[in-house]
Formats: sequence, C-alpha cells, structure tokens
Amino acid sequence: MDVFKDIAALRAARADMRGRVGLVPTMGYLHDGHMALVAAARAHCDHVLASIFVNPRQFGEAADLAAYPRDVERDMALLQDAGVDALFLPGVEAMYPAGAETVVTVPSLSDRLMGALRPGHFEGVATVVCKLFNITRPDVAYFGEKDYQQLLVIRRMAADLDTGVEVVGLPTVRDADGLALSSRNVRLSPSQRQPALVLNRALDAAAEATERGAPVDDIREAAAQLLATEPQADAPGIDVQDAATLSDLKGRPNAPVVILLTARFGDVLLIDQRVATPPTA
Repeated sequence: MDVFKDIAALRAARADMRGRVGLVPTMGYLHDGHMALVAAARAHCDHVLASIFVNPRQFGEAADLAAYPRDVERDMALLQDAGVDALFLPGVEAMYPAGAETVVTVPSLSDRLMGALRPGHFEGVATVVCKLFNITRPDVAYFGEKDYQQLLVIRRMAADLDTGVEVVGLPTVRDADGLALSSRNVRLSPSQRQPALVLNRALDAAAEATERGAPVDDIREAAAQLLATEPQADAPGIDVQDAATLSDLKGRPNAPVVILLTARFGDVLLIDQRVATPPTA
C-alpha cells in the first residue's frame, strides 16, 4: 500500500490507475464498519483509495477534536491487510493551507437535526469531502448509513456540484450486542457501554411501530419510552423524518422514514438510526 501525504504525489499516482476507482474517506481509528466499506470497494472496484484525516472544521469544540481517538499505525496495518492500494494521509496544512476560505454548504439538509445541535458541522463535512473528491477523483465513494444525515448531505453535494462521483451508503455495522460501531465507542466507560444499548432497543420499538402503520407521534413515543428506561441516556433526541429528504412528517407516513436518535452517555455523544417502511409505502 502506497501512503501519500502530498496532494500532487497522490494525483500523480491516481493518474496511473486504470479502471474503476473507489474511495473510502475516514477519520481513522478504524473499526469493522470502516472495513466493511473497504471490502465493498475492493469487491466492486479495480483500485481502492482510503483517506485518514481528522477534519477540524467539523468539530465545534476544541476539546472534542482533541479527544477524538487516533491510532494511525494500527489503521495503516488494517488497510494494507484489506487490500487498499493507496492511503491519503494529509496534515491540516495540506487540506487547509493559509488563506483558504472557500466552504461548501447544503443548507436544506445541514441546518436541521444534528446540524442544529452542532452548527457548522455539516459545512465542514461537505467542504472536506468535496476536497477529497477533487483530490482523489474517484468513480465511487463509500459511506456508512449510521451517519444518515451526513450521507444525504454528501449525496446532495456530489450531485449539485456535478462531481461525477457515485455515493454509496452501506448498512450500519453493529457489535454482537447491537451497539452501532463508532470510533467514539472507545470513549465509553464499562459502566456506560451497557446503558448505550438502549439506543438499538429504542430503534427496534420505533421501527416496529412504523411497520404496523402507527402515526409519527406514536413512532416517536415508542422510542421515547425505551430511552426513558435508561437514566444514563442524557438529553435524548428523537426525530422521525422522511428518509429521502429529512423533511418533517405529520400523521401516518406513506413512504419510508428514518428514525434518528442521539443521546449522551457521560461526555460521549452517540447517534444511531434506522430506516423503516410503513405498510402503505
């Protein structure tokens, strides 16, 4: 596996790649969810690129950025073993040189839900992914559905800016106990890990309500009742939105919905999601 920190060197290597090229953008501290993206890219592409960049522009608090887990040597070994052809490992100065000020924003999808809780977050995501697309010129890029709002933001950005990149979303990968895999999970203490499983149980309840034709308020209440059973799930957020547009819903849904949950366990903010289909869809 070739490793590039310099944009020009990566572009030169990319120019020599023939056939379909897949990109797996990451912020590192890789887990099985990331590796599922790599495996999909490996299965459907002639060449696989990965990137590791902890993007400061999508963190609202300096402390959150500093606390983000990192283990580049471990990540490189995993990617090499998985058959990645090239890794882009830029520093902040390469991605955001002095004087850089251009940003990319997708207002209709970015300023709501998680975007309202973390102002500027999705602007940072859209900007860095746009830059990665421009630098690596992939044919297809792979993302996880766990970060569902992020996935829709990236799809809209890619389409609106005519990048020519196919954005593929893959299902959330979970641990055996049902907890959605996340690089942040390592920050959960042993006493927080078990309580965090309430997110998956709440999604099960909300999805069941959706699939039996319940109205949106009842779907939300089904999740709320489960979350209320866990005192460590602090400041829970429950949103039931149109799965294609994230628009607000009323009454009984007649198309697939996405159930989006957030909760803090100590100082760790976890998110999870489930797409569910009502019987009339």
